[in-house]
Amino acid sequence: MNYGQIRKYDIANGDGIRTTVFVTGCTHKCFNCFNEEYQDPTAGTPWTEKETKEVLDYVQDPNVAGLTLLGGEPFQNVDGLLPLVQAVRKAVPEKNIWTYSGYTFEEIMACPNKKALLEQCDILVDGRYVDALRDPALRFRGSSNQRILDVKASLQAGAPVIAME
Repeated sequence: MNYGQIRKYDIANGDGIRTTVFVTGCTHKCFNCFNEEYQDPTAGTPWTEKETKEVLDYVQDPNVAGLTLLGGEPFQNVDGLLPLVQAVRKAVPEKNIWTYSGYTFEEIMACPNKKALLEQCDILVDGRYVDALRDPALRFRGSSNQRILDVKASLQAGAPVIAME
């Protein structure tokens, strides 16, 4: 897995101050994607144990509310991200994990590999970015088709459960 950047403190990609990991690689190719340079899976830097330790150090900061995964497409980087989120869960189980994905909840649920990563998350911002539905007033998302879902409640219900508008 490659990544484009790690931010120790980020206030734009989830509730509170967050540590964010931007992975690279995305085949969705959404028109006017805000991270087009991260669509290439060979862009960025290869992930190593050094980055895992860095993220673990960052999320243990009492000022940090949790971890956010975005990119690129996190669910096209499951093999690299699953060990990271499991390590975060073990180190700081009280902190939440947000994930941004162009896949919908329903698409993720249809793939056991992707579902394994989803099960480690608390909030999923799902759906492809649609430029025609762009709305700068929306909180934590770019277009009105995207949903902010409570993952645990959605998994229990077997259907998407909105966490916040």
